[in-house]
Amino acid sequence: MDHIKLSAIIITLNEDKSIQECIDSLKDVVDEILVVDSFSTDKTEEICRKNGVRFLQNPWEDHGQQKNWANKQATYDHILSLDADERLSEGLKEAILEIKKNWKYDVYSFNRLTCFHGRKMKYGFYPDRQLRLFDRRKTKWKENKVHEKIITGKGIKLKRISKDIIHFPNQNVHEQINSLNNNSTLFARDRIYFGGKPSILKLIFSPIFSFIKSYFFKLGFLDGIFGFFVCVNMAHYTFLKYAKWIELYKIKKKNE
Repeated sequence: MDHIKLSAIIITLNEDKSIQECIDSLKDVVDEILVVDSFSTDKTEEICRKNGVRFLQNPWEDHGQQKNWANKQATYDHILSLDADERLSEGLKEAILEIKKNWKYDVYSFNRLTCFHGRKMKYGFYPDRQLRLFDRRKTKWKENKVHEKIITGKGIKLKRISKDIIHFPNQNVHEQINSLNNNSTLFARDRIYFGGKPSILKLIFSPIFSFIKSYFFKLGFLDGIFGFFVCVNMAHYTFLKYAKWIELYKIKKKNE
């Protein structure tokens, strides 16, 4: 295939603290930066327009639907998706530029390296692979409220690239707990919407397994005290998402 043109898509809501660095990491790599905003009330729009990116606004429904709507607005068929709190590492920039010269697959995945309290969490949950570079004519986002993923399956050619997206999701424990609490609620609502019955056994054992896997098997203890914080909080998140799913399921059954 000839050299392809690439659209980068970022969805935003009040991201003025992080959007500039995200845009900066994309400028020399993509042919278009498209920001789809859910009517921010901070300086997100001002920063985007100052940088000359395409800036559109669309009412928020959920992560998957917003990203699929954004895909349709892009100028080019080949899409690179980043969240506002993510950046391309230098190694990933070089890899994407090479992919643009010789596009062979339908979807490309990258590692995601999370930073917490300014420290890179190199163990625990790394490499946290993410499907972020794709041909919109071949696939789309699953329309989840949270943890949206690119749909893959028979006929989709997938390539793993071992370079990093750098992720800055939370600045401190308070922000992380608030984020995980919100995401666990969205997870439970998703499960009720898509159907299925929650498991008491998963509620009991999944949080324990989550901590043992991330802290011991995946060497999260090597990330120091903040690695311990993250592993404990993610185990708590696992408990919350199953507890809320069970709660909503029981409410649904009661009202039927």
